[in-house]
Amino acid sequence: MRRSERLKETLILLATISMAASAQVSAAQEVPGDYQQVLKIVAKQGDYKANVLKVNIPRNDLHMKIAGYSVPTPFGFGGWFAMTKGEGGEDVLMGDLVLTQDEVNPVMSALLDHGLEVTALHNHFFWDEPRVFFMHIHGHGKALELTDQLKPAIDLIGQSKSAGAGQTASASAKQSALDTDKIAKIVGHAGEQNGPVYKITIGRDDLEVKEMGATINARMGLNTWAAFAGSNDDAAVAGDIAMLESEVQTILKALRAHGLDVVAIHHHMINSRPMIIFLHYWGRGPIDQLAGGFKAALDELGKGKK
Repeated sequence: MRRSERLKETLILLATISMAASAQVSAAQEVPGDYQQVLKIVAKQGDYKANVLKVNIPRNDLHMKIAGYSVPTPFGFGGWFAMTKGEGGEDVLMGDLVLTQDEVNPVMSALLDHGLEVTALHNHFFWDEPRVFFMHIHGHGKALELTDQLKPAIDLIGQSKSAGAGQTASASAKQSALDTDKIAKIVGHAGEQNGPVYKITIGRDDLEVKEMGATINARMGLNTWAAFAGSNDDAAVAGDIAMLESEVQTILKALRAHGLDVVAIHHHMINSRPMIIFLHYWGRGPIDQLAGGFKAALDELGKGKK
């Protein structure tokens, strides 16, 4: 009896494990059919989480330097677009395209001519070589129609003469020697490793931003992040902070008090309520100083909420 009972328990355990594994595989594959077609049309990699399809458009063709300091693509040069379902079966499209100076206007024309909106154009860095700009885009409609509208613009990225100059050099970026556990402990949030870059991304779950009934969450661009690269003693950090208007001044003071440079203050979205202001920053130094500065800014978020 004991052997049969043990056998029965073992079979039940194996069946449970099998069912759990199948559920995980099923969940990973539950990408809406139209979103699967989107990935095929643009021929890009992406993933589907939190009801959002996010597609990456990294500028791996560029060899980027900030103030003479070589930085890899994940440090802040990974463009993207995202889609999520709104009301009436239509999708909301948002994105951030990384463009060289001579790509800006051809890409803008391709977007506008095909019915998409450009909601912002700005820098994220000072002293960047080559000079790049970030174009935020918006649209709503059926997923496949939006993709057809977007593809002509995407196809122009990386085709300019200046874009291919650093294609071989980008692969030579140094691997990370950062104490990521220490960074996570200082900041109070864990991040993800992407090659030589350690990136911490934090959503603004305390804010409710919607468009056409769709929730604009961290994967749609409503987030604060910090990307770290380099070594413990000589690191670089760059990032973006999503703020309410009433939070701007205290966050500026927190960043400057810790020696981090503010490089841009602007909006990414238009017609959003509440109004969200985005601040881009950059710094170089020991990880304690950089992570501490980011943490000081984080601590101000939510204080200005009315």
